[in-house]
Amino acid sequence: MNCKNFPAFLIILILLTISASCSKSTTEPNDNNMSDFPIAGTNQTTFYNNLGEISTPGPNDPFYGQDATYPDAGTSYTDNGDGTITDNITGLMWVKARGSKMTWDEAVAGASANDTGGYDDWRMPSIQELYSLFLFSGKNGNSVYSTEGYVPFIDTDYFDFEYGSGIGDERIIDCQDWSGTEYVSTTQYDQPTVFGVNFADGRSKGYKKFLPPTWTELNDELYVRYVRGNTGYGNNNFHNNNDGTISDLATELMWSQNDSSEGLDWQEALAWVQTQNTASYLGYNDWRLPNIKELHSIIDYTRSPESTSSAAIDIDYFTCSTITNEAGEEDYPYFWSGTVLVDGPSRMGCYIPFGRAMAYMDGVWQDVHGAGSQKSDFMIGDPANYPEGHGPQNDAVRIYNYVRLVRDI
Repeated sequence: MNCKNFPAFLIILILLTISASCSKSTTEPNDNNMSDFPIAGTNQTTFYNNLGEISTPGPNDPFYGQDATYPDAGTSYTDNGDGTITDNITGLMWVKARGSKMTWDEAVAGASANDTGGYDDWRMPSIQELYSLFLFSGKNGNSVYSTEGYVPFIDTDYFDFEYGSGIGDERIIDCQDWSGTEYVSTTQYDQPTVFGVNFADGRSKGYKKFLPPTWTELNDELYVRYVRGNTGYGNNNFHNNNDGTISDLATELMWSQNDSSEGLDWQEALAWVQTQNTASYLGYNDWRLPNIKELHSIIDYTRSPESTSSAAIDIDYFTCSTITNEAGEEDYPYFWSGTVLVDGPSRMGCYIPFGRAMAYMDGVWQDVHGAGSQKSDFMIGDPANYPEGHGPQNDAVRIYNYVRLVRDI
């Protein structure tokens, strides 16, 4: 370009435009008006059967179609060198530091006072935002009082993290994070509940704002990690294709409008998906069992059986089977994902309750974790062997859970 042929003011305008473009940080989160809902990868690359690791199964082999079968968006982070970490997949920026435990009220109040990196627009993360950081390459050890065998469910190359002390009443896994998402119902003892994530044990559930025995006086204390940027993250953009499928234009995933209508163990669920592909169900032969982050993306946290008499899913677009739960109530199923949790010596299939997350506590079956929590279950066996649940909170053991198909648009 010959600058002599351009008026001086045009040359100045061009130079200013170039300068403004070059000065924009490449690590700045996506624009706040962004409405896309990109799903970061689970980081699960190992294949499993009901008991342990297996070699890569082929299309006609048992256990084909689990999480590790399919490529995903992966993970990509940038350490900005100022106490902040940018997630290049989701467009969210996070506080790197672990901080200290605090009550939920303190966590909420602390967001506006936080100035990490020189930013003044930090907020409490929604449960969808917080869940985006989960990595299912994490592992649980054999004891809740020793870190031996544990691998965190968050990328510790970028994010500060610490386990519980394992001393006295504090277990290794007692290091959960608050989200800013309150449960629209209540859990055990009819208490107000807030969803959170446990990066120590690979589970997400509702945590009560208060602890026994005084409940309204003794506040629960968890960690908090503030977030900024991409304020549209977690917002679905559903479109009814009027052919039995629902597209989410935000995540670029297509879902079956109806579920499997029956409970299946994990191996049966994987096989059932392939049966639908053989039959070109709804005109497609590339359905899969969703990984746990994909399944988590369609939870509607404004709904619950108690508050809306519906499953925790957008009932304007999806149908959801009904069941009778352990308390004899009409309820909604747990749904399998293709993701496996390594839980000490056990391998557990990850699932999400779209109805009450039941446990047998204080001699009664009740919703202890909240619709929209994420837990894990035995992948094979007889639920009748667990008439009063299993584990430290006597969680309901169902094993035969439901399936909702997904595919890429």
